Amino acid sequence: MNVCPCGGVPAGASYEQCCGPALANDAWPETAEALMRSRYTAFALGAEDHLFRTWHPGTRPADTTVDPDTRWAGLQVDSVAAGGPEDEHGIVEFTAHHVTAGRPGSMHEISEFARRAGRWMYVGPAAC
Repeated sequence: MNVCPCGGVPAGASYEQCCGPALANDAWPETAEALMRSRYTAFALGAEDHLFRTWHPGTRPADTTVDPDTRWAGLQVDSVAAGGPEDEHGIVEFTAHHVTAGRPGSMHEISEFARRAGRWMYVGPAAC
């Protein structure tokens, strides 16, 4: 069993049990955290179509290309505020670890998510 690149939910779950259905467009993530995890997995696997369709059209850039020189090496969810199945907005704070040009690094973000047509969408970094 291959653990999902996002670390799996529940912890250690396989790609097929975790983010696979979202990236295959077979199921839409039910929470803001699940959407964020699926987007991390899309970055890790180069699934640009998933990034495009899950980015809120009001904030989505014209180019959602994944950097092929970056290898995503792990995800840590730091906190989640709202973003559940009954919510309309949610905030997920995370740290994504990567290796670029042979050098380790990390990206920390507090992300905002909102429902659009009943589906969670990534809005962008939260205004703090």
